Parts: sequence; structure tokens; C-alpha cells
Amino acid sequence: MRNPADRHAYPSHWEADVVLRDGGTARIRPITVDDADRLVSFYEQVSDESKYYRFFAPYPRLSDKDVHRFTHHDFVDRVGLAATVGGEFIATVRYDRIDPNGLPATAPADEAEVAFLVQDAHQGRGVASALLEHIAAVARERGIRRFAAEVLPANIKMIKVFTDAGYQQKRSFEDGVVRLEFDLEPTEASVAVQHAREQRAEARSVQRLLRPGAVAVIGAGRTPGGVGRSLLDNLVSAGFTGRLYAVNKAFPDDVTAAGLDGVPAHRSLGEISESVDLAVVAVPAPQVPEVVDACGAHGVQGLVVVSAGYAESGDEGRERQRALVRQARSYGMRLIGPNAFGVINTAPQTRLNASLAPELPRAGRIGLFAQSGAIGIALLARLHRRGGGVTGATGVSTFVSAGNRADVSGNDVLQYWYEDPDTDVALMYLESIGNPRKFTRLARRTAAAKPLVVVQGARHSGAAPQGHAVPATRLPHATVSALLRQAGVVRVDTITELVDVGLLLAGRPLPRGPRVAILGNSESLGLLTYDACLSEGLRPLPPRDLTTAATPGDFHDALCEALADQASDAVVVTAMPRVGEGAVGDEELAAALRAAAGAYPGKPVAVVHVELGGLAEALAAANGTGPNGTGSNGTGSRVAALPDRRSPRKAHDADDASIDVNVNVDESVDASIDAGTQTRTHARPDVNVDARLPAYPAAERAVRALAEAVKYAQWRRDAAEPGKVPEFDDVDAGGAAELIDGLLARGDGDPHGFTPDADATRDLLGRYGIGVLPTAPAPGPDEAVRAAAALGWPVALKTTAPHLRHRADLGGVRLDLADEDQLRRAYAEMTEALGGPDELRLVVQSMAPRGVDTVVRTVIDPVVGAVLSFGLAGAASELLGDTAHRLIPVTDRDAASIIRAIRTAPVLFGWRGSAPTDTAALEDLVQRVSLLVDEHPEVVGVTLEPVVVAQHGLSVLGASVRLAPPPARDDLGPRTLPAY
Repeated sequence: MRNPADRHAYPSHWEADVVLRDGGTARIRPITVDDADRLVSFYEQVSDESKYYRFFAPYPRLSDKDVHRFTHHDFVDRVGLAATVGGEFIATVRYDRIDPNGLPATAPADEAEVAFLVQDAHQGRGVASALLEHIAAVARERGIRRFAAEVLPANIKMIKVFTDAGYQQKRSFEDGVVRLEFDLEPTEASVAVQHAREQRAEARSVQRLLRPGAVAVIGAGRTPGGVGRSLLDNLVSAGFTGRLYAVNKAFPDDVTAAGLDGVPAHRSLGEISESVDLAVVAVPAPQVPEVVDACGAHGVQGLVVVSAGYAESGDEGRERQRALVRQARSYGMRLIGPNAFGVINTAPQTRLNASLAPELPRAGRIGLFAQSGAIGIALLARLHRRGGGVTGATGVSTFVSAGNRADVSGNDVLQYWYEDPDTDVALMYLESIGNPRKFTRLARRTAAAKPLVVVQGARHSGAAPQGHAVPATRLPHATVSALLRQAGVVRVDTITELVDVGLLLAGRPLPRGPRVAILGNSESLGLLTYDACLSEGLRPLPPRDLTTAATPGDFHDALCEALADQASDAVVVTAMPRVGEGAVGDEELAAALRAAAGAYPGKPVAVVHVELGGLAEALAAANGTGPNGTGSNGTGSRVAALPDRRSPRKAHDADDASIDVNVNVDESVDASIDAGTQTRTHARPDVNVDARLPAYPAAERAVRALAEAVKYAQWRRDAAEPGKVPEFDDVDAGGAAELIDGLLARGDGDPHGFTPDADATRDLLGRYGIGVLPTAPAPGPDEAVRAAAALGWPVALKTTAPHLRHRADLGGVRLDLADEDQLRRAYAEMTEALGGPDELRLVVQSMAPRGVDTVVRTVIDPVVGAVLSFGLAGAASELLGDTAHRLIPVTDRDAASIIRAIRTAPVLFGWRGSAPTDTAALEDLVQRVSLLVDEHPEVVGVTLEPVVVAQHGLSVLGASVRLAPPPARDDLGPRTLPAY
């Protein structure tokens, strides 16, 4: 709550851009005294019916008194917000604080009356729902806990806005008016509604960019060459199914009259009589604002800006980029770029290539997002080469290169892919993550439906690439990576691995476990594959050597046996080339493998080949070249019958391949075949599986891809039965809240927070059932002896100086001191060797049962949110980075997994004959710490070190807590686009 002196200060942090239900954008901001004319103009455009619904009577115009009342707010007890497009109001909402009798009131009254008015032309776009989210967040910030609204029964749309919001409600009917009352505390239902609306709106905004009915290329030159003309040519050659226009103010009369190679040409958008959905902008950066204004005036829905000269070029360009985003959003447009490579949609009903890629990629089931244009080119080219004979498994459904990612980001594209029926696997190259907390939430939901594979560039540079405006995280990359894996993201390190894993996940079912069968015609290659499986944590079966004399029939029979064997979950086939008289053709071997995989479609199969150019093409030479398995000739003919196993044909010439594929250690290929209509046992229901077989030039790459598939499959199984956040009967949440409020009130007001003393820390943790072994200060040897007598012998003497704390290796801790003589001797030795008592800050503590020293920590990262970390105590674990991380709140499954995720976990479970520790008590502690931080956002940091886990029970020997005022808005706040 603001002080009376600044009650009227303009709350700029309430300003926000939002995506509406139809994919357009609007700006929400507080209404001020300067908005009188806008308010009057807005009201004049509202129908009489809507005015009647708002005021319960005919109300044709606003009086001067009304205008003054609706534009003068104190931003505490009376607040008004407006949704604007193009600077003009399209909707308003206001609240007035009231007392129990419905009369105007001030704090501490915690109820307010709320009312909306939406311009008729914008009803049905979700404007009122977005305004309700924002006005509710404002009200909570100002201490209001409940809204009341009176609505006419005929105003069904507004009643639905309230009832669909997910808040706890009370409804009554009196004097012909429906009265709704609802608490503003977010509920599980209200958050779910908010997220669902966010997903639909953001997905729709990307859909408008990827499925336009009409595209205008602004900046297309009259002669070939140049960025604009290349974009136009690429759209034409791709066969874009909608209307296409070329726009350039420099076009002469003959061009505008005759068109540009069959494309209608205009000097301005205003000359185009039809609507335009997407504008591809390729003009110098100084000319872009004029173009954006023209697009806004024409009603363009979205922009792809390939122009450079923005944030990637320095401070001036960064400010130019901010202005571009503000300008585009003011007209309700989404923006890809600037400095973008473009967008692609291969769907036959669209065939959009609004990018600098000279050819439309093959249609397929892989969605591709890249922040870097250069990496986007590399990924498209690699998928093309690895597709061999043009397969749907390796084709692209949609491609987005976001450039500087000023507006549309990977989060928006994830929202689109989540419900896109044409995308089975999502591949993303990210150089920065603007909102990791949201990305993690979206990734978890997406990964539960389809695989999401991510490689992150610039992860060791310590800064975001130029042009990327992202908040800074305090967490190391390894921690962020671990949190993404927790959310189901398949994390890889290179774009080669990105495509390797993507191909396997796109074309084959998920493995049911880590057991891998290996077969092939090379004993050495089989052993290499076996070793690679062990290195990746898989469980390989002994390799089956078919010998170099193996025929395609031998491969077919062996693969069928391996696929039918319940002792394996996946199969790796290794193939070395045969040379000399009677050598088997690559096509015959590929047909044999495809036929076997088609007969047993329930397991993934990966092929390891060595320099078999023909086999690469043959494996991909399926009749299915697209998502539905139809061939390039449209006949859908089935693959040739399996060749005679006893009479292999000679190798054929490889000149019948559709493209030349040169397979080397950096490029693998994909293979596919239509497996017919056979039912696929144990298959992912979201993937249309035929017998496409991914092939790799090295065993290590095939096994690494398979290992990622195994881990992802395990995550899917775990996600199907999510854990629960426990409820503890002995937790005193109310008492903890009162204690925290009191501590903050006595604090120094530092917004970064403070650390309470040991007694307050012990009291706070105790409210959540976390006991801390007491300590007593020992400023001198006599005080140490008295403290030991009070605590009981034996005791420990340790320093709490920051540079020596928890450093037994430096002599900062003495244990098992059984009597006064030992304690005095230890005291003298430590003060003589390490420093005086004032410097060492010595304390005495009771001895805890022997066990394994561990550390439990939590931090609140400004980007990621609340994170809990666990590891063993000591320098070795710190040096090796052997720490596991989980997002808060931690479920019971998370608690069990985090203590098993570290490499040194065997120490807790009876390593080398030692007694196993009480890991159940440790899991309980982890969940209690998580609950404390989750229920009290003022707790911004907890450190328990060391936590000694014994055979029975555990002891917390050291604890610290950091408190800070909670942020005004948290992750439960209203939907907003990143601020610019």
C-alpha cells in the first residue's frame, strides 16, 4: 500500500501488453485525467444496448461529471483501467472500494465493486477477461480481497466473463439484478483458466503469422537480387496458396500496371483493395516505422521484419527496436524479428516460405525454431540432406527464425505447436530464454504430449547475445539445464545431436526401458555399440554377430527376433559394407530392415552404418514422403517385396536416388517405409508411425539419441502419475506468517532482505517441523565450558566466521569433545592457529549422531523462480558441481528423485558396506523446506548446512534464512507480454 503522500502517483507498473483471444494485441493501462477526450469518443462508439447493460438505464452520453469521475482516480480506492488499440480505448474497467453497506470506503475495507464496458466491435475478443485478470491483480496489490458486481440477467456475456474466471463465487438475484461476489485469491481453477486462455490466445497469434490468407512483401525490388525480391521469389516458388502482393514506393508505372513476374505490384499498402494478413518487411531500418504505420492503418495482423540495424547494432539500435515493438503492439500486431530469417509453413493448404531459404523444405512432422538465422539455415540444410529420398519423418511442418526475438519468442511458438496437429516433434535452438519460468511451464505441458528437444547456444558466454533483451538469472547454466530436464525437455549440446534425437523421436515409438539389443555383420562395430550403451547408462544385451556373410534375409530374421524378444526395449542394427562378388545391394538390405520394423512396430530401431551412401538413400526410399505416407508420385504404392534371402542380387547403381547424399561423420540420414495399417503396440498415440528407420554414421551418435529417447520415455511415464505436494499436520503456517510479518516490520527496510538471528531462524523453521540443533556462543573458554555443561557432553566447537564456516579441513571444527579439558585445549589451539575469538565467532553445539553430511538450499531467482538444491556437503561436491535441483513446490516424487540424482548418492544408500542412511527423513525435510518457501514468498532463501543424515533420523546443525518483502506481482499475476 502506498503512503498518503504518494497515493496519486501514476502506477506505471500496471501498464501491460496482452494477447487477445483472436491473436491480436491490446495495451492495458491506468486511466488518467488526460483521457477525457478518449473516454468520450469511446463511449460514443458503444451501442445503446451495451450502455443500457452498463448503467441499467438509457444513457446516451456521458455528462461532464461522469467524465470527471471516470478519469480521476486515486489508484488506491478508485482505479480505472483501459484496453487500447492504436491509442484509442476499446474497453474500460473500474473498481470502487466499498464498505459492507455498499458505500464508498477506504482501507482497511477489503471489498470493491467492479464494472466493465467493452466496445461492441471488440466484444468476443476476450478483452473483458484480460481486463478482469489485471484489475484483480491491481486490487490484490491495494489490499482488496473480494469483488462484487451487479449485472442485468440479459447481459449473458458479462455474466459468463465472471463465472468462467475460476474464482470462488457467490451468486444472488434481487430486484431484477444478478449480484456476483467472488474472492480474488487465485485458485487452482482460476490459474488453470488463465493459462488455458493464454495458450489459446498466443497460439492464435502465431497461427495468424504462419497461416496467412494474404501476404505483402514490402521492399521487393523490381529486379532479381536483394533481400526483398528474394523473399518474394521464395514465396512464389513455394507455391503460396493465398494472395501475394509486392509493395515498393519506388515502383514505376509500368511495374504497377503489369505486376512483378505475375505478382500484383503497388507503391503502398493503401492501394491494395483487399485485406492483408501478413507483411514481410525488407526496407532499411529508418523506413520501418513508416511501413508499420501503413500496416496498422490497413489492418495487417502480423509482421515479419527481416531488416537489420536494431539491438544487434548497439544502444541506438536497441532503442529503435523498443520503439518498433511499441509501435507494432499499438496497432494490435505481433512481430517476428527484427533481423529475422523468416517463417515457413509447409502445409499443402498454405505452402508459405516467407524466409530467405531459397527452397520450401520437405513437408513433415518436425517443428523447428531458431533464434539464429545462420543456425536455422544449417538445420534446414541438415534435415534436407539427412532426408535422403524425401521422407515425412525428416520434413518440416513449420519453421520460425525469430532474429532478435523482440516480440514473438519460443514461448509463443511452443503454444502453437502444443495444439498443432501437423507437428509431432519440436526442435529448438535457443541462445537465450527470456522467461525461463514460463518456458518451463509450457515445456512441461508440451513434453507431456510431444517431444521437445532443445540445444542452447551462448551458454558459456555469461551474457545474452546482442539484440536479445532478457532478464539476468543468477543461476548457472547447469542449474537451468537441470530444471529444463525436470520439465521434460530433451536437452542436447549440439545441433548435430538436436537433429539426431529429433529424427529418432519423429519416426519411431518410445522405448519402454533401457534394454538394448544389438545385431549386425561386424563384431567390432557391435562391441563399440555395446560400450557406447554402457557409457550412456543403457543396459545392452550381448551383441549378436551375423558375420560379414549375412544376407538381407539374415538381417530381416535377426531383427524380427530382436523386436519380438520381450527382453529388449530397443534395437540397434550395425551394418558394414560388403564388397566383391555377390555383394548385397543397399536397397535390398534397407528393404529387409524396413519390412522387419514394419512387422513389429512397437520398438524403436536405429541403424548404424559406415559410409554406405546407397543404404542411406534406400532406407529413406519409402513410399511415404509426407505426413500421411503418400509418395512423391502420389500413388501410395507399397514397398517392393522382401528379396530372396538365399539369392541376393548384385548391388545396383545408386543413380536412381532423388538427391545425392554424401554421408559422413557430421551428417546422418533418416529412413522411412510405410508399415501399412498394422496396429502399433506400445506406440505413442500422437505419432503416425510407419517403419521409418533413422540411420547414423557412428555408433556413439545412434546410442546417444537412443539414450535421450529412453530418458524422455521415462519422464513421460513419471509425468503420467505426478507426485503430490504433501500436507503436514504439524505445520503452523499461520504462526509462521505472523512471525515473518513481525521480523519484516522490525527489519531495516532493505528491499533485498535481511537474515534473522539464530533464535528467530530456529523459531521460524520449527513452525514447519524443522528442528535445528541449538548452539551457544563461546566468546571465551569459560563461556564455552558453561555452554557445554548446559547442552550436555560431548560437544563440538566450531567457528562461524564466513571464511572458515563448514571447513573442517582447515581446522574450523573440533568434534567429540568429552570434557572440560578437551574443550579448553581445542579452544586454545583454534584461537592460536586461526585467529582471535572475535574473528572466529566460536560456538558450542551438542554432538549429533554420526552420518552423511548433506546440504539443502533454496533460492528465489528473479527469472526462474523458487529453486531447491541438494547435495553432499564438502569441497569435493562443490568442485565437481554435484548438486541436484528441483523447482518449488517439490512433490513427493521430486523429493525422492532429487536425493538420488547426484553422482555421490550411493553414499546415502550403503556404499562399500556402510550402513544406509534414513533417506525417508531426508525426503521429509526437503518437502518441509519446499512448503515453507512456497507458502511464504517473503522467504527468499534457506540454507541448511550441514544436515547430518544418520541411520535413523537426521540432525540440522546449521541453518540460515533470508527474508525480504514479497514482490508486488508473482507468477500468479495476469497475462502480459514482455515489457518494452
